[in-house]
Amino acid sequence: MKLSIVIPVYNEGDVLYELHTRLRAVMKNNGYDYEIIFVDDGSNPTPPQFEKIMNKDEKVSVLTLSRNFGHQAAISAGLDQAVGDGVIIMDGDLQDPPEVILLFIKKWDEGYDVVYGVRKKRKEGFLKRASYYLFYRLMRTVSTIKLPLDSGDFALISHRVARLITSQAMPEHNRYVRGLRSWVGFNQIGIEYERDARIYGEPKVTIRQLFKLAYDGLFSFSNIPIKLMTIIGFFCSIVASLGIIIVLYKKINGIPIPGYASMAILILFFAGVQLLCLGILSEYISRITDEVRKRPHYIVKNHAKHEKNN
Repeated sequence: MKLSIVIPVYNEGDVLYELHTRLRAVMKNNGYDYEIIFVDDGSNPTPPQFEKIMNKDEKVSVLTLSRNFGHQAAISAGLDQAVGDGVIIMDGDLQDPPEVILLFIKKWDEGYDVVYGVRKKRKEGFLKRASYYLFYRLMRTVSTIKLPLDSGDFALISHRVARLITSQAMPEHNRYVRGLRSWVGFNQIGIEYERDARIYGEPKVTIRQLFKLAYDGLFSFSNIPIKLMTIIGFFCSIVASLGIIIVLYKKINGIPIPGYASMAILILFFAGVQLLCLGILSEYISRITDEVRKRPHYIVKNHAKHEKNN
């Protein structure tokens, strides 16, 4: 039995030695063979630590992408290369403690296909914690599938689940891996853990990238945005009907009707509604265009392994 550990990395050179050391300690005596796949998502420059770690550990390989394709694409690249009976996905910044993997393995041994981490505590700023809290609950409310609360990509998935959510099996362009993981079903369970504070450097995932991830999750696993247009249209029809009734009533009873102000407000209101609906439609059309193009999710520049295997 073998475990593959997929770790997307972007400009995380400072943490790699400690991450590798803790991973080896965790995997040393658990009875499973393993491989560690670092996915370098276009780091600039490529961390020199990779070569030293590979020379030291024959179980390590580095998949280098031709540019920064994004966190979800990097995870997908690692999944496509993983050959283990189980696949562990974790970030490369040590905020997800490698020691939690032992708890994942225990549940996996019990027969669960997906064991995911549930962040019961985050050692981050208030604004970021509040944003994540609200996002997960919003997604749980509007999603067409049951998405676990406060769960990121940190998980152990069985080989059959890993094969089902690869970029070949599910070639959708705007990928939301944790959503795909939930969508496939099978036996799933969450394990609570405390997410550590960042030890080295600054977060490499920007607010814009986090917003895009949330956006992809919302549009990929919810039909609420498109239904919202129907709700808004229905509401506007009611408002317009009430306006017509009021105007007719005043007209019949000889009450003066102010013209320009009310007309301008109505025009602005309905113009705003139309633009909102067009924007939602444009988002779906844009995503359809991405799928039709069928561009690859990532491009591999190099796949380096231990020296004796080269």
